[in-house]
Amino acid sequence: MPQLPEDIIDRLNQMERRITALSTAVNTRPPMNEVANGQLTVRRTNADGSTAPVLQMGASSPNTVRPVIRIFDGYSHEIFADDIMTGGLARPWLQLLPPVDQNQARWPSTTSASFAMIAQSFNPIWQPKMRLTVYTKVSSGATGQVKVLVDGQPFGPTVTAGQTYDHTGLLPGDIQTKFGKVMTVEIHAMASGGTVYAQPVLMYGTQT
Repeated sequence: MPQLPEDIIDRLNQMERRITALSTAVNTRPPMNEVANGQLTVRRTNADGSTAPVLQMGASSPNTVRPVIRIFDGYSHEIFADDIMTGGLARPWLQLLPPVDQNQARWPSTTSASFAMIAQSFNPIWQPKMRLTVYTKVSSGATGQVKVLVDGQPFGPTVTAGQTYDHTGLLPGDIQTKFGKVMTVEIHAMASGGTVYAQPVLMYGTQT
């Protein structure tokens, strides 16, 4: 067998040591689907080569016994977290409907004999379903109806004025194409012989 140059033998020995080290690291690294030391952390590599957390599950510190779930964006901003003190959602903060006037004289209203829009709002779509509750009233001796449109499409039933509109249902359209886009919610009413009033009191998105 011909004699190999000494530098080639040295290189082969170095390659063997590196392969052994890599094999050992792969076989001893904790599985990605198991919690190690109270935490499961998936990490991403930044452009500068450093790492930052993407998902953290487990205890937030050695002194914390309650589990925590945190999700981070590409800039290490915490965009989702649960409340480890009482349970529930800590971040993001979700907008709540403010208290509304209970004097029906100041509610959105109409005397139109045909359906007319009396209230409107714009909201981003995050969930495929929505719940909306609207109080409706009618002046003495009058009758009427109230309905809701989402992006111009009927949402839920048309109710007789004086009844509470309370509907949970799928939003019109495909959530995959409309996710994050702004939807238009409108309350329409019509009256006969007086005035019809409507006041939204509850509105939130929900899952299927």
